[in-house]
Amino acid sequence: MSRIRRTVAATVTLAVACTTLTACLDESSPHDAVRDFLVGWQSEDYDLAAERTDGDPAIVREALADAKLELDAASFRFKIKSISLNGDESRADFGAEVDLGENNPLWEYSGALPLHLVNGAWKVRWSPSVLHPQLKDGQRFAVRTDPTPRMPVVDVRGTPLQRDTNVYVAQVQPSKLGGQAEKVVAELSKITGFAQDRLLSKIRSSPPDEFVSLATFGGRRYPAIQDDLEAIPEITVKALPQPVAPDAPKDIVGKVSSLTPEDEVKLGGPQRAGDSIGQSGLQRAYQDYLTGSTKTQVITLDLKTGKQAALLKEWPGRQNSQVKTTIDSKIQRAADEAVADAEAGVLVAVKPETGEILAVGANGYNQEKDALAGKFPAGTAFSIVAADALIRSKVNPKLKLACPAERTVGGAKFVQTSQVTSSSASLQDNFAKGCVTALASLARRVDAAELAKSATTFGVELPWRLPLKSYSGSLPELPTDADKAKAIVGENVQMSPLGMALVAGAVASGAWHPPILVTDPKEPGSAAEVVPGAPLKPAPLAPEVRTALKAMMSAGATSAHAQAGSGKVYGVSSSAGGEDASMRWFVGWQKGVAIAVLAKKYNPAVVASSFFEALGNPS
Repeated sequence: MSRIRRTVAATVTLAVACTTLTACLDESSPHDAVRDFLVGWQSEDYDLAAERTDGDPAIVREALADAKLELDAASFRFKIKSISLNGDESRADFGAEVDLGENNPLWEYSGALPLHLVNGAWKVRWSPSVLHPQLKDGQRFAVRTDPTPRMPVVDVRGTPLQRDTNVYVAQVQPSKLGGQAEKVVAELSKITGFAQDRLLSKIRSSPPDEFVSLATFGGRRYPAIQDDLEAIPEITVKALPQPVAPDAPKDIVGKVSSLTPEDEVKLGGPQRAGDSIGQSGLQRAYQDYLTGSTKTQVITLDLKTGKQAALLKEWPGRQNSQVKTTIDSKIQRAADEAVADAEAGVLVAVKPETGEILAVGANGYNQEKDALAGKFPAGTAFSIVAADALIRSKVNPKLKLACPAERTVGGAKFVQTSQVTSSSASLQDNFAKGCVTALASLARRVDAAELAKSATTFGVELPWRLPLKSYSGSLPELPTDADKAKAIVGENVQMSPLGMALVAGAVASGAWHPPILVTDPKEPGSAAEVVPGAPLKPAPLAPEVRTALKAMMSAGATSAHAQAGSGKVYGVSSSAGGEDASMRWFVGWQKGVAIAVLAKKYNPAVVASSFFEALGNPS
């Protein structure tokens, strides 16, 4: 809950508490003094509280106000537990609940108010122990925080997927500020935009001899304000290495920035573990895990020595942890190199047996928005899925099919723009060549329900369980032969490169597997844009379908000239169709790696060949 929301809640509670205390207490007893003192302290009416003590009112008022500042407390709440009476002496036991703000837990402790009669009126016998049983004369409260460094996102071997880069932390030492604290925070607030009162509270609540981090700046912003910060002599800037510069796949790993005033408002204050915020990708989705939460201690300090006198309460904070991905950095490098020569292209590689995402290469495209979540025309690459329905419908891959330049099916016109196959070509031959007119002619041989069933088997339109945005594809209703023909050749189907890579993986392994990107933690954090659904189960292919598809995709890879590297390549190359005729697919696999390549004005089979070559000949 934010500081503002907690304060409002405390105000509402205070009204209830005051009513309750007033209703249940007897004016002729110490109750009135107990009530007025606690209500005055809770509501910051320090005059009311001081009047009910035997201490110097100015000293009591200052002590109560200082306690709030020294704890950087958003609110205090009190509950009377018991009041005992022994002649002209009394004791009231109470429970205290202090909201320390900054996303810390509430601090709860038990206290006691000693009372005695002074000129016929009950008074709280004043001493620092009234505020807390362990607070003594010559001492003050303080809050010590210990943020932990940000943890990295790592690949499948545990190698960090980001490089250390310096962040710059503006710090002060409270004991060296003298009476300049307000002036320093005013100047720092002007430079950074952070609220003066929050900066000042941070200083006043910290141990005076320890450095207090007030603001953190990234490598881009710091040079622009460096001179302004150096002009404030009380501020020291410390460079700290943090794992925030993303390595490939950069869009998947995501960007990290230093805390901004806007983040401070949203997150409840500037004291956040690491003072770094994931802005995109996995850094954002797993922000809570990568930063953990700050270790916090409430302590008392000796005013003369500045040393800790007692530890009143400690919260160890939530331990931060690495985010373990399925990315294989070796395969990722091969993917990046393979797409580098294309004008624009993406390559997604997955592990067929598990659905684990091994690499996401992109040139001119975004690795998350396009490679995982892009909506592209499937073209005849979707004939892999359609072939599942056709073969289950007893269509023989050796069936002879003509491939004319044009054909009309159910009133819909289909045009074959590339080389036309011979009249003696089979379904397998036309599949390998991606002949639109030949494949469309099979619409009457398969039911719409069978095409929809095959699409589901290959994960189309299923709710994937990924922490980032992704797209599992779409297949419309198919009420006519024209609609079925368009589906067979992918004209009314949209797929993402990830979706097509998983299609290839299904044929390679014999079962479709849902995609996996992160193996630990099991769920993303509260900042994730996507809430994962229920786990999906693998969907096996019929053995006869897989056998036929392997033969068809072997012919497709040979036709596309994608063979390279140290093992046999299976696949199919096709136009993506749609409005952009320059977009083409290659979908296939070699050994334990299934891929989908989408390239613009470039042969995707060449990208695939380069990729498999790099895998077979590691540098």
